[in-house]
Parts: sequence; C-alpha cells; structure tokens
Amino acid sequence: MPKMKTKSSCKKRFKMTASGRIVAAQAGKRHGMIKRTKKFIRNARGTTTLSKPDESIIKPMMPYAR
Repeated sequence: MPKMKTKSSCKKRFKMTASGRIVAAQAGKRHGMIKRTKKFIRNARGTTTLSKPDESIIKPMMPYAR
C-alpha cells in the first residue's frame, strides 16, 4: 500500500499536541490591526487549540501527525 499524503496547507498551519489536540495560530491577525480593538489584539496572542468539530475536519488531512 502506498503512503497517504499529508495536506501541505495543514502541515504549514497546524501542529498536533501530545494528547492529540490540534494547535493553530489565532485568527484575524494578518492585517488591519488599526481597526481592531486593543483588547482583541491582546486576547489573540499566541496559539489556540481547535474545537472538536474543527479537529474532525483537519485530522484526516494529517494522517501521520502524532
């Protein structure tokens, strides 16, 4: 059997934690910071774990991420 391929877009954007959750960068911070509130910018620092429904979409695209 040939190996399954990992989606290139997913391996660039997501990382799997040791417990199997998926970590992603916070959304909405690419551009346009001038119109965002200071509170939004502060709260959107770092990374976040995806919700269970979002994880179910991403996990099949990353078959070998453990």
